[in-house]
Amino acid sequence: MRGPLFQPDYRPLFSGHETFPLRYGWLKKAYDAVVDAARAGGTRSVFATDAAIARFGVGKNMVGSIRHWALHTGVIWENNSAGGLRPTTAGDFLFGGDGVDPYLEDAASLWYLHWVLCSGERGPVIKTTWYWVFNHLTNPQFRREELVDSLMRLAEARGWQRVSRTTVQRDVECFVRTYDARRSIGHGTVEDHLESPLAELGLLRGLKGTFHLVRGPKPSLPNGVFVAALEAFWNRRGPTTTLSFEMLAHEPGSPGRVFLLDESDLANRLLRLEDATRGILRWSETAGLRQVLRSQPLGVDRTFELLRKDYRAAASLRGQR
Repeated sequence: MRGPLFQPDYRPLFSGHETFPLRYGWLKKAYDAVVDAARAGGTRSVFATDAAIARFGVGKNMVGSIRHWALHTGVIWENNSAGGLRPTTAGDFLFGGDGVDPYLEDAASLWYLHWVLCSGERGPVIKTTWYWVFNHLTNPQFRREELVDSLMRLAEARGWQRVSRTTVQRDVECFVRTYDARRSIGHGTVEDHLESPLAELGLLRGLKGTFHLVRGPKPSLPNGVFVAALEAFWNRRGPTTTLSFEMLAHEPGSPGRVFLLDESDLANRLLRLEDATRGILRWSETAGLRQVLRSQPLGVDRTFELLRKDYRAAASLRGQR
């Protein structure tokens, strides 16, 4: 088995969210709080004081959950040695003064946040259940207890200490509530009952206690987010100049795995790489080898420019309606 969960120094993470899934508005509030505290001279107590309860308008446990989600979606960063917090480049990009999507109204933002949560992008601090489901779970259908059982077997096989079944059960329940749209509550549209913004992605479908991972084309996944994900995955692989199609489709932490793309949709996206990246990335199918070639890393500036194009394209499309 490959991937960060199988590294000897990996520490499992089944808690921190206080059983609350990510909710609308939380990331913007967390980002603003950290920015304001930094301007005032210190961020160490942003989420730790009574003032935080008053600022966020929620209880202590929910304040901790807001902090957890902001950290694990890469909106803020914590200096573990100094204990301070700061906004990240991605946080500035989404929520800053010129942020492209402060209220998470665009699908590009949700796909990007999903990628950060489930790809190992925040390694070595990786949410175990999230990574396991999207990168290792072999059966696309599962019930809650079946998922708990698989995680407990993983914990035993890896020799992880002090992993409580109750804690894992709570983590699995939080995972389900993060991605499943609860369609059976009251009246109104599906959007009225989305507890978490990531449920809008349609990656998990539940019916009568059984959940199904929805693999296949993802029309709402924009090209810039896909390329940014591919670039991040590539950078974790080291200085290689080629990546095989099989690796991009099936390797833990790959775009194919995390976005639940089928091979046909993945191949179609790879065919468009050369135009999107001005030749830096390009698809090759020579001598029966299907692979992507990279002449050089895209770099942070080019990557965020590609992401910005997603938002401009979406705004243009909305303006035509």
